[in-house]
Amino acid sequence: MEKEENIVHENTSSEPLNENDVADKQSSEEQEKQTNVEEKKELSPEEKIKELEDKLTRTFAEMENQRRRFEKEKNDAFDYGGFAFAKEALNLIDNLTRSKLILESDETLKNTEALKKTLEHFDIINKDLISIFTKNNIKPIDCLNKKLDPNLHQAMMEIEDDQKEPGTIVQEIQKGFMIKDRLLRPSLVGVSKKVEKKDENNEENKENLDK
Repeated sequence: MEKEENIVHENTSSEPLNENDVADKQSSEEQEKQTNVEEKKELSPEEKIKELEDKLTRTFAEMENQRRRFEKEKNDAFDYGGFAFAKEALNLIDNLTRSKLILESDETLKNTEALKKTLEHFDIINKDLISIFTKNNIKPIDCLNKKLDPNLHQAMMEIEDDQKEPGTIVQEIQKGFMIKDRLLRPSLVGVSKKVEKKDENNEENKENLDK
């Protein structure tokens, strides 16, 4: 009986491991290897200090960038906070200009003292408005006789003119304005172009045909 028990015990101890046992064994071996690797990779005190210094440097850089961004947003809000109001206020100047043109073209008022005085008052009001805008860094764009700049001007028409270089502003339809270094609204303008000489060419062709 003792021999049989020994035989059974030996057979039991030599049983092959099942899949779960194999997986557990591999997992424990991997953890052991990882622990060994981490122990080998453990940073020295100097390396840890350097790593902390790098992290602090990056953190301070991010904080400085954020501070500059907030500072810029605050300055923009202060400088351009009235942008929409200023743009609407320009309608006052436009309405004064239109009213002046209507009065000047009225045949019943031409050459009258009443018209003269009214236009003088309009000019005074217009100058006062421009002065108030200028004090608040809102300035008209000087465009006549200058080259067309798409950043400041918007061409509405072309006017034949051999006296000016093509693309020169020869008429201001609506005054443009800047608020500090930002465009409030572009100047609406007419620009020069070369005079077309079709008629002259046709006459020359007719003369040649007659000959």
